[in-house]
Amino acid sequence: MHKKDNITESSVPLILAPAGNKASFLSALAAGADAIYCGLKSFSARMEAKNFSVEELIPLVQLAHEKQKEVYITLNSLVKPDDLDPAGRLLDRLNRQVKPDAIIIQDLSLLQLVRQTEFSGDIHLSTLAAVSFPSALEMVRKIRGVNRIVLPRELNIDEIRAMAQACPRGQELEVFVHGALCYGISGRCYWSSYMGGKSGLRGRCVQPCRRLYQENFRADTTRKRKGKDARIGTKERKGKRFFSCQDLSLDVLVKVLLSIPEIKVWKIEGRKKGPHYVFYTVKAYQMLRDQGNDPQMKKAAMGLLSRALGRPGTHYYFLPQRPQNPLNINAQTGSGLFIGKVKGEKQNPCLIPREELLPGDVLRIGYEDESWHSVQKITRYVPKNGRFNLKLSSRKQPSNGAPVFLTDRREKALNELLTRLERECKDPPPAPDSDFHAGKSKKGGIRLKRKQIPSELTVIRNPGKAKLKKQTGIWLSEIVNSRFPVLNSRFIWWWLPPVIWPEEEKKWKSLIDSALKKGARDFVLNAPWQMAFFGATKDLNFWAGPFCNLSNALAIRTIADFGFSGAVVSPELGRKDYLQLPEQSPLPLGIVISGNWPLCISRIFPENLKTGVPFTSPKGEQGWVSQYGSEVRIYPNWKLDISSEKEKLRKAGYRLFIDIIEPIPEKVKIKKRPGMWNWELDIL
Repeated sequence: MHKKDNITESSVPLILAPAGNKASFLSALAAGADAIYCGLKSFSARMEAKNFSVEELIPLVQLAHEKQKEVYITLNSLVKPDDLDPAGRLLDRLNRQVKPDAIIIQDLSLLQLVRQTEFSGDIHLSTLAAVSFPSALEMVRKIRGVNRIVLPRELNIDEIRAMAQACPRGQELEVFVHGALCYGISGRCYWSSYMGGKSGLRGRCVQPCRRLYQENFRADTTRKRKGKDARIGTKERKGKRFFSCQDLSLDVLVKVLLSIPEIKVWKIEGRKKGPHYVFYTVKAYQMLRDQGNDPQMKKAAMGLLSRALGRPGTHYYFLPQRPQNPLNINAQTGSGLFIGKVKGEKQNPCLIPREELLPGDVLRIGYEDESWHSVQKITRYVPKNGRFNLKLSSRKQPSNGAPVFLTDRREKALNELLTRLERECKDPPPAPDSDFHAGKSKKGGIRLKRKQIPSELTVIRNPGKAKLKKQTGIWLSEIVNSRFPVLNSRFIWWWLPPVIWPEEEKKWKSLIDSALKKGARDFVLNAPWQMAFFGATKDLNFWAGPFCNLSNALAIRTIADFGFSGAVVSPELGRKDYLQLPEQSPLPLGIVISGNWPLCISRIFPENLKTGVPFTSPKGEQGWVSQYGSEVRIYPNWKLDISSEKEKLRKAGYRLFIDIIEPIPEKVKIKKRPGMWNWELDIL
């Protein structure tokens, strides 16, 4: 067995490349990626990528297997009740025709569908599943078929080591080393859904975090122009991208990961990227993995990354002693290589590129959230500092000085490699569609640990000195726990946070143990893995909270097997989904019917904003930032409120109605507006 920089071949991590289309898939093979992950045209967390049909995947996966490469299929979307049969049929077809090495999932219903279809590949838990603290790994180990966990991007190297030390034998860890960063924690962001029915949990995020926002910007600042209301342009230009992250780029720091044998995979994000990006990033991380001790190779790898056409890179929080906040309002965070600025008059705009432009290059003018932004394809060679006349429609005229980015490139040599590989692909034989139907979750048969369920639950942050006279939910914290003897535990359902980090695990274990000693018996857990904190403790009542993102009966069946006695459904559903779930569910259900629901949960504090001070988008959407320990929450200044539908929900079978109340900052005014969220929408 030969060695690479003193790392044995068996412990060398795989480099996992993204592929959102055929060209990127072939580019990953051409670059020598060890494995490729790609999504389908449904049930993928990157639905904005072109993605693949089953027919398109068959020859590509066959080619990859011939070259001893692995292929993983992402089925990491939230699954609605009506999605179960289609998801099962898709999984059945993948198993019979494509034969991928693994599927990547977030929704726990896929665990049931895997068993029903007898899927032969491995199961990898997506970062959207929020397995974020060490003791959670032992709980995951008990799930048959799950052999790999994709760790959250937010972990630093010390926290990654802690996860590795707790990793049971036979379980593998996968870490992101490069690619786009979301402001919100994976699986804990509802911003896109809340603003218009396109769910990030279902792969259709419209990236509201990358938009312009203005602190203390008055939403009603308008003036009359030609008989119409028009927002004052200078105000819009002063907005900042407070939540738009730079890309993660561990680059030379990945050498540290080579000393952690439990990390089996280095993952590159980028299923919306082109073949140029895929080829350059894979090659760069190969160099850093295999020849990272050679200064010349390190320099060459860094050169490749700088020209991979991503955003500016950051080490993020990887080094706890030198953390880098990925938010930089003074730098551009648009994807692509900055190539110059628009010059000339509006009637004849042009670009003087800093570098040569090749036929087939793709340029983006401005940012995607600007109404006039456009994309241009280069049709002829343009030398460095040459002149390229921009052909823009009259409706998309950028201002003088607007930035221009190179977002995709097709070098001749790379195109030749892709063409040769494409010739090796074989046409797949025709195959019949699957006639699979998902088995229904059985109602009943589950012994509830507590029969009494309150009909209403008000969830608060801190009760202060108030005497609780009815059932109340309280977010467990050090402050609340210190007052616990004063509080009557018969009235309290203790809520755990949406995410717990490795460095906080001991604190939360201590808080929970203290609450148990003081008589706490009812708990709402906001990740299924939080059950690991309770061990073999008996006579407790566990409900899965709304941040568990439960959206179908098979997922609820799975958490029933974990020991939960009830579930609060995901807020990411619409009327039809909500009304049919209780009839199918094996457990009693609750629903958040009103209150302050966060747009997202983050670990990143926007340093140029202040807590409790409102910020506003150019469209007048307003919100504020709150921080609780390491948890940063972004709230809108209007409430979720589907209380008008309460009677329908009660008749449908819901047992528990929840109102979540958060402290409202003094400077924030709650706006009166419909808070129906996606009730009237068929959420995408």
